[in-house]
Amino acid sequence: MWTIICLTHILLQTYKIGEAGLNNLLEQIAYSEGIPPERLKEKLDSGRAIIFKPSPSGKGVAIGEGLKIKVNANIGTSPDLVDETLEIQKLEAAVEAGADAVMDLSTGGNLRSVRKKIVNESPIPVGSVPIYEAIVTSVREFGASEKMTGEQMLDAIRLHGEDGISFVTVHCGVNWKALENLEKRPRVCGIVSRGGSFIARWMRVNKKENPLYERYEEVLEICKKYDMALSLGDGLRPGAIADSMDGAQIEELITLGHLNRLAKERGVQAIIEGPGHVPLDQIPAQMMLQKRLCDNAPFYVLGPLVTDIAPGMDHITSAIGGAIAATHGADFLCYVTPSEHLGLPNVEDVKTGVLAARIAGHAGDIARGIKGAWEWDRDMSLARKNRNWPEQIRLALSPELARRIRSQTCSEDHETCTMCGDLCAYKADS
Repeated sequence: MWTIICLTHILLQTYKIGEAGLNNLLEQIAYSEGIPPERLKEKLDSGRAIIFKPSPSGKGVAIGEGLKIKVNANIGTSPDLVDETLEIQKLEAAVEAGADAVMDLSTGGNLRSVRKKIVNESPIPVGSVPIYEAIVTSVREFGASEKMTGEQMLDAIRLHGEDGISFVTVHCGVNWKALENLEKRPRVCGIVSRGGSFIARWMRVNKKENPLYERYEEVLEICKKYDMALSLGDGLRPGAIADSMDGAQIEELITLGHLNRLAKERGVQAIIEGPGHVPLDQIPAQMMLQKRLCDNAPFYVLGPLVTDIAPGMDHITSAIGGAIAATHGADFLCYVTPSEHLGLPNVEDVKTGVLAARIAGHAGDIARGIKGAWEWDRDMSLARKNRNWPEQIRLALSPELARRIRSQTCSEDHETCTMCGDLCAYKADS
C-alpha cells in the first residue's frame, strides 16, 4: 500500500488531520470522481492513479486510470516579460476556466518570488520544472548553463519542494543511450523540450551522463521528503510530425518505464509525460505503448498536436489530438494556447487553452464511459430540445461565453436563436 502510506505522510505532516482525515479526503475525491473509495484506493495502490497533494489553500486532485481526464495550464514569466501580477491573473483565469492544475514555468525575474505567490494563491495543485531554476542560476552566476553542477540541479528540486510545489517535471530520461539514438537519426526539429535541450547540451559539453539520471535515487529521496509527485519528463518528445515515434523518443520512454518502477519501489508517486507532435493515425499506438512500457502509470500529454501548420490555432490542433489521446489512455492533458510557437500567452489565451483542453478531456471521458460525462451531454440535448436557454447556458462548458454570444443577437426571453428563427426544427417538431 505504498501510495496510501505516502498520502498518510502528506496529510499527517502537513495538515495533521490523522487517518480519519485521510479517509475523508479519499472519500471526497472518490465522490467527485463518481467511483467507490475502494476502487480509488485500488488504483492508487497499483500506481495506475496518483493524487497531487493540495496547495495550501486548495484541494488534492486525482489523476489516472478510470478517473476523469484532468487539464493542466502552464503559466509563468519569460526573460522578455516579467510581471508577477499578470501571472496571478493567468492563474485566476485558468482556475475560472476549469483547470485542474497549473505549472509555473517561469524563467524571468525573481523565480522564487513568482513561484511562492502562485503556490500561496492557487486553489489547485501547482507543478514546476526545477531545471529551469538551475539553468537561470547558472547563467546568472557563471555566464553559461553548461557550467551548472549536478548538485545545483538537485538543489533546485529541493528549493521547489520547500516552496510547496505539488509535482515536479524532471528530465531523467535524457541519457547517453537516448542521445545516441538521436545521433543515428537526426530530426527535423531536434530537441524541442527546453529542459531536455539544456540537459543534452550540458552532457555533450561536459562529456558526462545526465546527473538527474545518474543520481535518480537522490531525486526520489527529495520528492519523498517534500511529498512531491514526480512527473517524468519527456525531454526527447517529438516537436514535429516528421519526428514522431523515432528511436530517441522510444528509447527515452523505455527508460521512463524503468524509472517509474523505481519510484514506486521507493514510495514516490509518478506520472509519465508524453508527446508532443504526433500524426493522427499514430496516437492510439503511442498511448498503448506508453501504458505497456510504463506499467499503466498515469500519462500526461502535451496535446498532442496533430499538424504543424496552424500557428495561432494550435489550441485546436492539440484539442483534436488530446481527444484521441484521452480516448486511448491519456489521463492528464496539458493545454496548448493560441500563442503556442508564437509567444508568451496572455490571460485570454490561457482561458482559450484551458477550454479547448477541457473539450478534449470531456470527449475522452464520454468515450471511456466515465460516470456523469454522457449524462451531461444528454441534459444539454434535452435543454436544446426544449429551447430552455437558461439551462443551456448553465450546462455550457463556459457559461460566460455562451451567455455573451447569445446576448449579442437575442433577448433573454427570445424563444429561438437567430440561426433559424421561426423555422427552428425543434419548434416545428414540438
